[in-house]
Amino acid sequence: MEKIIACCGLDCAGCEARIAFITNDNELRIKTAEKWRTEYKSANITAEMINCSGCRETGVKLSHCYECKIRECVAAKNISTCGECDTLASCEMVGKIHQFVPQALANLLNLN
Repeated sequence: MEKIIACCGLDCAGCEARIAFITNDNELRIKTAEKWRTEYKSANITAEMINCSGCRETGVKLSHCYECKIRECVAAKNISTCGECDTLASCEMVGKIHQFVPQALANLLNLN
């Protein structure tokens, strides 16, 4: 399966919001919004919000992807991902993601 690695190392290729956007699948948008309202305890998520081209791709972003502090940090350092950052191993910001999704760190380490 294709991988599209985000700044933090998450794989955007498997993200339901990206898949729904790329395939223009309204049913997937509805199902994803319902799922994420429960998973993320956020009653505000609507099917209309389920659109994202991917963190490092040109185009639309989910609100939390658009406002992502990790993505802002990578842009400010003029690098592509956290995998290029000298402080990756000690970074608390991206470390919070890697704590729960160790595959994201592995994705970054395997980019080079």
